[in-house]
Amino acid sequence: MPVDRILPTADAADLIELTREIAARELTPIVDEVERTAAPPRDVFRTLGRAGLLSLAYPEEFGGGEQPYEIYLQVVEELAMAWMSIAIGVSVHSLTAYPVEHFGTDEQRRALLPDMLSGETLGGYCLSEREAGSDIASMRTRATLGADGSATLSGTKSWISHAAHADYYTAFARTDDTGGKGISCFIVPADAAGLSFGVPERKMGLAGDPVAEVHFDKVAVDAGRMIGERGQGMAIALAALDAGRLGIAAAATGLAQAALDLATSYAVERKQFGQSISKFEGLAFLLADMEAATTSARATYLHAARLKDAGRPFSKQAAVAKLIATDAAMRVTTDAVQVLGGAGYTTDFPAERFMREAKVTQIFEGTNQIQRLVISRQLLREVTQ
Repeated sequence: MPVDRILPTADAADLIELTREIAARELTPIVDEVERTAAPPRDVFRTLGRAGLLSLAYPEEFGGGEQPYEIYLQVVEELAMAWMSIAIGVSVHSLTAYPVEHFGTDEQRRALLPDMLSGETLGGYCLSEREAGSDIASMRTRATLGADGSATLSGTKSWISHAAHADYYTAFARTDDTGGKGISCFIVPADAAGLSFGVPERKMGLAGDPVAEVHFDKVAVDAGRMIGERGQGMAIALAALDAGRLGIAAAATGLAQAALDLATSYAVERKQFGQSISKFEGLAFLLADMEAATTSARATYLHAARLKDAGRPFSKQAAVAKLIATDAAMRVTTDAVQVLGGAGYTTDFPAERFMREAKVTQIFEGTNQIQRLVISRQLLREVTQ
């Protein structure tokens, strides 16, 4: 059922309605088949791009939608209610352009952003490695810089969404050996010589979001494609992840809402002992708890987004939103399976898929254990300053 949203402008309301129409027409009819076959849904991203939904939070002068983050995230939530893999893909794509907008030069923004935000291209975000997940400073992918500002990248990135299907990759590589301060950021075209990809990971969920390793074998990157200063990559990555965590929080909230809607409808229709099972207090209270968790998750990510839109610090609140929303998604989707009972354990209903999809939200963009570390450190820093 549609979420009753309070939107600041008529344009924002129209945008949400457009998203719902596209979801109903283009996403819902094919989601089950694509998730079953794991066929990369690239045409879906083109449809979203042409509707302007891949670049909502970016400046209009570069092809973006000039929308507040609060509105962009609600679009992501709407997409997740229809198809979680697509919502995650939209969040990842937005993440890939973040370094250029916030850390690039004016020349780089003019040269790179229009293509990134055109709606026809898709980006991949190459940060994680097998031995450098949450510990970004341990990355081994290396970039050798030339005197003319060009670079040569060698190494392997892991768990990369859109691998082999993206048009460019926002990649982080070590430019010297001074730990976290020795990392830099690059925009690598997908057709660069020496770029190759591993076999897609066999995941328990999100089959419509293909994930694989990206191999850099002496990949030459032209001058002007290093974003920010040399050694600024760690700061760029962490700033981008703050924004990215809000995308995951919104997507997780949408997934929880979809599970809640399914469970509620099933509870009303399912009859046992001569009445709808929704009449049994134990089950009705379970639905109430699911509603409370989903509503709390939405309020939490919107609060963080409004801080971001106001230009205020939001890193701690982004970590809180990611933690709360993804834990809520795991709990609500698990409870949805319980409400459906034996039917929930079959593939006749999407409840089991929702539960499988929810699990990874507690892991990527920083595990929820890392979120607790981020929150506690910032909380204690505020007290001691």
